[in-house]
Amino acid sequence: MSLETFTNRRTFAIISHPDAGKTTLTEKLLLYGNAIELAGNVRARRNQRTTTSDWMEMERERGISISSTILQFPYKGYVINLLDTPGHQDFSEDTYRTLSAVDSAVMVIDAAKGIEPQTLKLFEVCRKRGIPIFTFINKMDRPARDPLELLDEIKEVLGMEPVPMNWPLGDGIDFKGVYDRASRGVYVFERTERNERISAETFIPLNGLESSRLLSPARLAALTESIELLDGVGVVFDHQSVLQEKQTPVYFGSALTNFGVRPFLDEFIQYAPQPQPYLSETGIVSPEMSDFSGFVFKIQANMNPKHRDSVAFLRICSGRFERGMDLLHAQSGKTLRTLRPYKLFGGEREIIDDAYPGDVLGLPNTGEFAIGDTLYSGEPVRFAPIPRFQPEHFALLRNTDLNKQKQFAKGLQQLESEGAVQVFYNLNAFKREPILAVVGQLQFDVVQSRLQVEYNVLTTLERMPHTDLRWIHGPQAVIEKLPDRVEAIIARDTRGHPVALYNGSFFLRYYAEKYSDLKFTAFGES
Repeated sequence: MSLETFTNRRTFAIISHPDAGKTTLTEKLLLYGNAIELAGNVRARRNQRTTTSDWMEMERERGISISSTILQFPYKGYVINLLDTPGHQDFSEDTYRTLSAVDSAVMVIDAAKGIEPQTLKLFEVCRKRGIPIFTFINKMDRPARDPLELLDEIKEVLGMEPVPMNWPLGDGIDFKGVYDRASRGVYVFERTERNERISAETFIPLNGLESSRLLSPARLAALTESIELLDGVGVVFDHQSVLQEKQTPVYFGSALTNFGVRPFLDEFIQYAPQPQPYLSETGIVSPEMSDFSGFVFKIQANMNPKHRDSVAFLRICSGRFERGMDLLHAQSGKTLRTLRPYKLFGGEREIIDDAYPGDVLGLPNTGEFAIGDTLYSGEPVRFAPIPRFQPEHFALLRNTDLNKQKQFAKGLQQLESEGAVQVFYNLNAFKREPILAVVGQLQFDVVQSRLQVEYNVLTTLERMPHTDLRWIHGPQAVIEKLPDRVEAIIARDTRGHPVALYNGSFFLRYYAEKYSDLKFTAFGES
């Protein structure tokens, strides 16, 4: 396959701690990429637009991202596949799955707070996957910490060499723009009404700053001193070191006011990696291979309320995709014809005729796909499964209207297929009530909200005191003899696999010691 068909793809995720400005930056990248005419707001007032990436009703009500979103748009000869991820730790499993489908990541840091806990956790996931990281230090329009202090923190906490690509001109209400180190000049930006439109910008060479009187003599002297310090340190941007995760390019700016967004986007598409090879069970799969391959990393239902359907999100790893082509489903061995492939843009989609490595394809899902599945043509290939996280919170979910039991069951089945929740049933319970298992407690709210909004089903939730879940392996006759008690519930998942829910580590150890013929394993253990 010709290299020109995929080397212009840039597939990346934006990661951050909640409220660092991740979704706002996403919106402004869409604005500068001419993908939207007006930028929306995360917490929009009645007369303001909402953000493109937060398309769920619950996301717009709470002003947080709860589900990963795919946004594809062209920009200056490149095709950008931007994956906006949830920032809250309760949705970290969805973020992890999304990071399995990208070639790089943009890490957004609050200039007043620096590196926060969730930022660090997501960075470590990127490091394990070998994903290069670009850093955008946001909210310079507010009072911020010293830029040098922020750079030191990146180096000490993350263990990467931060390379400032620009330098802020003040902070808070005094933030005027950024000094660009490569062009040795200053970009000055103007605010727009409601920050909805592209900001006008002016470039002033360094030697013209004094005559422009843009900065006070004190500010100009401080900038000159900072430039001399940065140049004297000798930290030089090296593209190869970025791709090897030894360096992270650092950009200062304000996503809210648009300051610094356009220069960042232009340099990012230049330096971010093109689609990278993926490891399969049969070896390395390179994007230039002619045979098509890809894997499902996300499933989402009811993106269009009128259709109430489900879409599987497939990252293309190799080969050219053509509408109508037959693909083999590695897990089932079935041949599937792809008649309605979609290009995705938030909650919107449109049918496309072809796609290339790095692109994210939307495929209608009638139940044949699961997260981690592989599709291919030609030589057989199968990508590694995407691991599930160990659940930490459990609750009984009850349908308040038995006349809507069918909708209740359908909604719960769909939410489980998306990976939003895991569902178990107590083998010895008088009533067959679903036990929900989640990584973070906010996932309970998401399940109840989506059942109500998408399936018109009201539910009640009863939290359970259990803290540990283990899969049970061994002879069926021994499993059936396990005693069921309040502190140790024996249940099955929706595929019939037996599990044990424990209220504390004591009962976990007790069952493991008493029933030595059985093996009790956590997620990821064999």
